[in-house]
Amino acid sequence: MRLLDWIILVVTLVGIILYGVYKSRSSKNLDGYFLSNRSMPWYLVLLSIMGTQASAITFLAAPGQAYMDGMRFVQNYFGLPLAAIVICISFVPVFSKLKVFTAYEFLEKRFDIKTRSLTAFLFLLQRGLSTGISIYAPSIILSVLLDWNIYVTNLFMGGLLIIYTVTGGARAVAYTQTFQFIIIMSAMFLAGYYIIKDLPEGIGFSDALQIGGKLGKMNVITNGVDKGHFDWGDRYNIFSGIIGGFFLQLSYFGADQSQVGRYLTAKNLKESRLGLLMNGIVKIPMQFFILLIGVLILTFYQFNQTPVFFNEYEIHRLEQSVHSDSLNHLRQQLQRIQQEKGSVLAQYQQQPGPALQRLNTLQMRTDDIRKEVKGLVKVNGGSENDTNYVFLRFVMDHLPVGLVGLIIAIIFLASWGSIAAALNSLASSTMIDFHKRFSRKESDDIKDFRTSRLYTFSWGVFCMAVAMFVSGWASSLIEVVNILGSLFYGTILGIFLVAFYSKSVKGNAIFWSALISEVFVVLLFFLNEYQVIRLGFLWLNAIGALLVWGISLLLQWTGSLRGAGSAG
Repeated sequence: MRLLDWIILVVTLVGIILYGVYKSRSSKNLDGYFLSNRSMPWYLVLLSIMGTQASAITFLAAPGQAYMDGMRFVQNYFGLPLAAIVICISFVPVFSKLKVFTAYEFLEKRFDIKTRSLTAFLFLLQRGLSTGISIYAPSIILSVLLDWNIYVTNLFMGGLLIIYTVTGGARAVAYTQTFQFIIIMSAMFLAGYYIIKDLPEGIGFSDALQIGGKLGKMNVITNGVDKGHFDWGDRYNIFSGIIGGFFLQLSYFGADQSQVGRYLTAKNLKESRLGLLMNGIVKIPMQFFILLIGVLILTFYQFNQTPVFFNEYEIHRLEQSVHSDSLNHLRQQLQRIQQEKGSVLAQYQQQPGPALQRLNTLQMRTDDIRKEVKGLVKVNGGSENDTNYVFLRFVMDHLPVGLVGLIIAIIFLASWGSIAAALNSLASSTMIDFHKRFSRKESDDIKDFRTSRLYTFSWGVFCMAVAMFVSGWASSLIEVVNILGSLFYGTILGIFLVAFYSKSVKGNAIFWSALISEVFVVLLFFLNEYQVIRLGFLWLNAIGALLVWGISLLLQWTGSLRGAGSAG
């Protein structure tokens, strides 16, 4: 990066941090530290919810996901509007009326302490792991910018995030996310503008979409049908998105403390509902636009030299290895294909049909060469994943000075906002659902506040350790986070659905049904991973929730029969 980029990057980050700390300076008790004294208006609730979702993973991995697999990932969110309505009707009024710090307090009132503790534990496990992956995402940026080892950047990034979160609490998160979201979306629009602007003369936005569509990337709606049969292993289609996505979003926004904690900061029930409903409306178009950036980048690289591998760090390692000659040979092949693309695209305006058909063939050859490079990277002991580097590589190579620094800053901001909210929710659940519930020691507001900071710090260290573990994973980060959530969200959601809608079910039945269902969901996941069965991960959310519900009713019914028999 140039000097101007570094100045913009540093000034933006420091300014946001100072503003957040200034706004949170009066939060010296649990209500202020975790829930911002329940004083937020709906638009801050909305921006806080969206900012918590829009992590660095969203802006790093989503364009790369679309570049590789097209737009069909957006179907993952099609169940969100309906989920938001259900949450506003059933979840939010109960949480608001009881004035809870965490969603899991309600479960003790409805069932018993062991059900509350189990649900809080499942949340802590999945959110702690997911947050560790989220720390890894911005570490990728530092690794590329500074040519640092990824483990060093994990330590550096994790340390900054711990300081930011421990200092500010929920109020800092809410206020900084207001500005973060505005800056983020403005910068993303600028990135999209420059992609179109730098296309050849006569090639506009509609042409870019047409080219992306011919290359198979404008697959916004897919039905999951393959060879006349529905493919249950297809991860993203209209059915898994609406049904599985509904259960995923219902659990995420209704039972995940990282999101529940956002709308519990609202000053009243109306503000909570309005923030949630607006998120249900805005989220799909926002995710569509971010994915579209990836399709536009793919179109851009039809007219410009495609990187043989988007992770420059691994390319540098290959250049210094015994595989350098093979790498150079593959680069030469890719350059010849790019020359062929140039001649084909020159005919595009006169004969678009044949040109696009030929272009599709050349892109498949490009993909084959990139697969060979990935093989070399893997043999060389590196990470073959470059999905998460697509957007970052484009930004570094092709955006103007100044905007590069701003884009890098917004990825950091997105990371800090979402991870700070996650660490805040982890600390709040640990403090409220375990520490204060089981500790017999007397404490005051100041002591609780200091203990909460200690838990925030501890979870930050745990998440840094997870980031170290996942470094080098050859998967799209945005997929990994959603898969990880789907392992737990169904069970957690099922517990809440029974709590709201099956009043006859008691604590023992729901506790054992949750344990049985969680084991079954994890078993299904591994059977799919080892290709014993084919099942897209979104379906795990629906299966887990319905299993908990069905098994709890069965256990309660059989238990009632035994109780009736013994009484007689």
